[in-house]
Amino acid sequence: MTRTTRRRRAAGNGWLKTLLLTGAAIMFAAGIYLGVELAKPPPRPDFGPAPAPSVDPAPGAAEPPAAGPLSTPPSPTPPELEIARQPPPGGNRRPRISIVIDDLGRSLSDLDILADLAVPLTYSVLPFESHTPQVVAELRRRRAEILCHLPMEAKGGANPGPGALLLSMSDEQLAEATRRALAAVPGAAGVNNHMGSGLLARRDAATTVLSVLAEQKLYFLDSRTSADTLGYSLARHLGLPAGERQVFLDTHRDRAFIRDQFAALLAAARERGGATAIAHPYPETLELLAAEIPAARAQGFEFVTASALLEG
Repeated sequence: MTRTTRRRRAAGNGWLKTLLLTGAAIMFAAGIYLGVELAKPPPRPDFGPAPAPSVDPAPGAAEPPAAGPLSTPPSPTPPELEIARQPPPGGNRRPRISIVIDDLGRSLSDLDILADLAVPLTYSVLPFESHTPQVVAELRRRRAEILCHLPMEAKGGANPGPGALLLSMSDEQLAEATRRALAAVPGAAGVNNHMGSGLLARRDAATTVLSVLAEQKLYFLDSRTSADTLGYSLARHLGLPAGERQVFLDTHRDRAFIRDQFAALLAAARERGGATAIAHPYPETLELLAAEIPAARAQGFEFVTASALLEG
């Protein structure tokens, strides 16, 4: 073997050794890196919401505004209600008395006895009693002043009777029930409440009911079954002609009590110039009225219908 050949072979062996050492070093480094990566904990999955896809607006379309916080517009606050009592009617030299007979609609015979009193009266008829249609027809034939005696929820759980307006009703149900009651007493000039100490103490419910009366151009007479009533004040606030009773004649069916209440009625009429009483077709009441009305007229009192003593 020549010297040149030996040199070439030695050079080739050196290059091969270098290549092998380099490859071994690379493999060693790769093994270390792989070991480190395998020792790392796996990444935690992302459970957040996926980003919304971007949508390019149509050519010429305005860019949608950025979303802001949701807000609810505040509901309008109703103006404060001024609680008022009916002022004296005045405007007349003679003291005037209005007597409203409640709870009609159960008998026709009451009407003949009341007609014998020979003074103007106001007849308040319950809308859904056994003889309501016949009573209303007869009163209209006589051209009497009629009220719809509207049953309303009372405090304490007393039953107002069929067709009652209840606080559990929605505004739509209250309005519809009011219209049905008015339709059952056609020709009524106005309304007074039957019970109602619960409903008329609630401004929202009372406003719904009285708004129906305003639509039909009726007046409202507040029976004042509770000191908390808002009936008269709300009616005037809504622009309805309105009034309120000053005396209950017969909350007790006792002749002495009814006589004392009639005396209180005369005193209120003298002081105010006019006063409204509510009574019922009880035999005790009818006997007292038959005896006392002629005497009151002799003293200068004038008997009128409820509408004559309204405000507005």
